[in-house]
Amino acid sequence: MHVKIRLSNMNSKTLQNQITYQKTMINANLKYFKPSTAKKQKTFLDEITLSLNNKPKSISPKFFYDETGSKLFDEICSLPEYYLYDSEIEILSNIKTDIKSYIDSEIHLVELGSGSSIKTRILLDTLYSLQTSVEYFPIDISDILTHSTQELSSIYKDLKITGIIDTYENGLNFIEHYDDKPNLVSFLGSSFGNFNPNEGIDFLRTISAMMKESDLFLIGFDLKKDESVLHNAYNDSKGVTAKFNLNVLKRINTELNADFDLSKFAHHAVYNELQGRIEMYLKSLCTQTVKIPDVNMSINVLKDELIHTENSYKFSISQIESKLEKASIGINKIWYDSRNYFALVLGQKI
Repeated sequence: MHVKIRLSNMNSKTLQNQITYQKTMINANLKYFKPSTAKKQKTFLDEITLSLNNKPKSISPKFFYDETGSKLFDEICSLPEYYLYDSEIEILSNIKTDIKSYIDSEIHLVELGSGSSIKTRILLDTLYSLQTSVEYFPIDISDILTHSTQELSSIYKDLKITGIIDTYENGLNFIEHYDDKPNLVSFLGSSFGNFNPNEGIDFLRTISAMMKESDLFLIGFDLKKDESVLHNAYNDSKGVTAKFNLNVLKRINTELNADFDLSKFAHHAVYNELQGRIEMYLKSLCTQTVKIPDVNMSINVLKDELIHTENSYKFSISQIESKLEKASIGINKIWYDSRNYFALVLGQKI
């Protein structure tokens, strides 16, 4: 069943007032909310055409995650070089008992990013050990959310799922006044590292502003480590990360009718020690012109020119503490994996 809804009963300061959502009911326990297709396509088109006209050229990493990109990222997580996934699974598996002491018996799980993975299931299992009925709110810009939530629904028969296919900020606006029960807002993986420093602080402040005093925030941070470990993680021997990076051009071709020739670009990832971040690019192998006829646009790309697609910042504990403090989020607990490669931080609004 499809129903169009304009969400106008929220805080007047939020973007939600201007967004019309289409509600899709799969069954009594599974539903989705998604902005109108025209709105979403316009946003993608506007952002891509603007960023590819900038100097230097760039593509936002949030556009990696179409269906193919999401599947490729799942493949990346299984690679031996990609330490992040295993490190986080280790932490989550080891803290199941410890985290219970912080969780209310009626808490909802709000996940920034859709998940059917082991990480999501560990959190859901933890909540089910405390309560008989669990509500789960995944927020993801990609339609892959529909597949991941249906998979979860088949595993957890009585799990109540409300998926929001939109940006994190808009999704959080959606949930802010849903009910008075506390939320466990999870932002797992190393996605926070994709923000530049100022954007990261703004994002944390957005989270903090929307949190009730009883809400909890669980966030992952990739820690600073030996450069060779970082290099191998983003330049894997099977070339899966390269396919993931190049897929964003394929997505632009498919959705915006562009004519990027993927064979004329190469994956390029380096560690910038001064900035403390991995930088990922698409490197042009020749001088070429790319056309997006839908907007009568031609993009000239020089040989060896780099199109920036992602930063992935790595953090020290003092940097983590400082960022959360600036966003008025107090730290309840920090957990580490056995190699001290990764940290999960549980925080609360102060």
